[in-house]
Amino acid sequence: MDDQRLAEELRSTIGHLVRTVRGADTMPSGEAAVLGHLDRGGPLTTADVAHRWGVSHQSAARAVKDLLAQGLVRSEAHPSDGRKLLLHLTPAGRDRLAAERRRRADWLGAAIGEALTPEERHTLAAALPLLGRLDAYLKGK
Repeated sequence: MDDQRLAEELRSTIGHLVRTVRGADTMPSGEAAVLGHLDRGGPLTTADVAHRWGVSHQSAARAVKDLLAQGLVRSEAHPSDGRKLLLHLTPAGRDRLAAERRRRADWLGAAIGEALTPEERHTLAAALPLLGRLDAYLKGK
């Protein structure tokens, strides 16, 4: 298989897998995405979240509004621009995100155990460092 075809197969397969695993979430995907971005990126504005998530400001703002109402996110004045608010994960938000991530991992782990042979699980485990290297390379470009 040439590099272009391998790239397309990899993109498609990983994309389908990610969407399937996210389908197991118990919270709306937008809320999970916002919590994930705040967890990985630290305090962010709604505009920052929208940019990282690749959605409109309005879509991000709806999810943020719901998260604020649930006490999963809190806001404070931006230190250098009083017109903006910085969003922070609350302890409840961090706990909810951790629970969603555990649920995803448990669900996927059960599928791996049921659907793959021991040899296939070994092959999958051996591919993880390669995928990590590829991710790091692409982030550095």
